[in-house]
Amino acid sequence: QLRVVESGGGLVEPGQSLKLSCVGSGGALPSYAMGWFRQGPGQDREEIACITRDGNVYVDDPVKGRFMIYRDDSENAVFLRMWNLEVGDTAVYYCAINKAYYCSEQWSSWGQGTRVTVSS
Repeated sequence: QLRVVESGGGLVEPGQSLKLSCVGSGGALPSYAMGWFRQGPGQDREEIACITRDGNVYVDDPVKGRFMIYRDDSENAVFLRMWNLEVGDTAVYYCAINKAYYCSEQWSSWGQGTRVTVSS
């Protein structure tokens, strides 16, 4: 069964950067679109970025220009690069596998999440 594991979270100060990683096992991630979600304290989980099998990228408005999703199929991995982090970016970040090769609204598998805390 195809699974993903996230890593790279931590405690950073406002304005700093982080790179989150999502590595697949039990199958090939390149066949699917991949997404990053986050769930802040007391908030619902929200999708923030998606990348298709072919590399087309969609980034949600609240993080556009500060976050970028990309994939390295040779590593069976997807990454989320985050710049100029804000306190409001504090959340648990999840990687997810889409059921399709494009960014559909159906997701088949989720990681356990990695926590990002932005605080001075």
